[in-house]
Amino acid sequence: MRVTIIGGGLAGSEAAWQCAERGVEVALYEMRPAVMTPAHRTDLLAELVCSNSLKSNSMSTASGLLKDEMRRLDSLVMRAAGSNTVPAGDALAVDRDHFAAAVTDALQGHPKVTITREEVSYIDPDRLTVVASGPLTSDALSSAIASLTGEEHLYFYDAIAPTIDAESIDYEKVFRASRYGKGEEAYLNCPLDREQYDALCDGLVAAEKAPCREWEEIKFFEGCLPIEELAARGRKTLAFGPLKPVGLTDPKTGKRPYACVQLRQENAEATLYGLVGFQTRLRQPEQKRVFRAIPGLENAEFVRYGAVHRNTYVNSPKLLLRTLQLREHPLVLPAGQLTGVEGYLESASMGLLAGINAARLATGREPTEAPRESMMGSLASFLIEPEPRSFQPMNANFAILPPLFPRVHDKKERHARLIARAQAAMTEWVRGL
Repeated sequence: MRVTIIGGGLAGSEAAWQCAERGVEVALYEMRPAVMTPAHRTDLLAELVCSNSLKSNSMSTASGLLKDEMRRLDSLVMRAAGSNTVPAGDALAVDRDHFAAAVTDALQGHPKVTITREEVSYIDPDRLTVVASGPLTSDALSSAIASLTGEEHLYFYDAIAPTIDAESIDYEKVFRASRYGKGEEAYLNCPLDREQYDALCDGLVAAEKAPCREWEEIKFFEGCLPIEELAARGRKTLAFGPLKPVGLTDPKTGKRPYACVQLRQENAEATLYGLVGFQTRLRQPEQKRVFRAIPGLENAEFVRYGAVHRNTYVNSPKLLLRTLQLREHPLVLPAGQLTGVEGYLESASMGLLAGINAARLATGREPTEAPRESMMGSLASFLIEPEPRSFQPMNANFAILPPLFPRVHDKKERHARLIARAQAAMTEWVRGL
């Protein structure tokens, strides 16, 4: 049986790879470039539209644990990321275009994958289908999903940080460093004194913002708030958030700055840098005015401005099983950010799980649940456990893993035990697959 996959983002690409590597024929549909979205720039599969960072590589973090689980399952996303890294301290960051090209080439060259460039506007509940159209699902497909599930979509607004030309940075005013000296000196740091910090906060709060849809309540995801929304929450919010100076020493003063804006390399050639944590919905002229007040960015040339877009997800607690199948239509498997996970790897991991189960269904086997003790299994469980009326998107974090008994109060030891337990459970599950 052939598997139809709708959407060529991280989740759809991962699902297609998992099916194809298990010998199952895949028909992958991606509407770009025939129909573009407000956030995409290219026709490449797995294009990263927000940050180029896939978060921490450290095995002491929830993100590091999820990466380890995905690698154990031969993740295409992790393969492509590993071969297209750019310096980012202890984080995993990639060259956007090279990463997406690697995923695209892998799937285009796979004998089991056929890629069709057209918009899908209908879902056949009797055809084995992975729906991984992502948060920027087209209106036509959104209507098809709503019709199939009998549920209106949920949504939140997401924002993108701007990217600037490296040649336009004043290197006399910035310094290279990673927090606490971890890894290489991967970030360019723009130090701010108290006066400069206050001026930036005032500028962010007063700046004109791009409108969202007039008839909708503006709901942002707490894990990715626009920089101006954070600034409006209190004078010190940014200094304890994306502009925190801890672990950084300005070599010119020998002291820690009052606040610090970090720039992260976005491509292998180091010609592009992104403003870390500066996702925004300010109008473009306001971005230029406000962000050029940051020391070192007085003449910044914006290659891509920050922007806001509406992200769509389904009411998973009401609709899904832990296998990611629809309860009422078990041959249809939503995947990725459409399910209500938030983050690149979280989305890819749900595509990976959906791909495994689609392949099993295609070959006459029962679908499988990722172990509850694993980060992947806990993300899948989170999707179905909350009260449907209060469901909100979620990142990978230790709090969603089952607690230890007896409880361990030391945080470092608790996380170490949770990781060890997750790895043991994942090893056993992979062996069974």
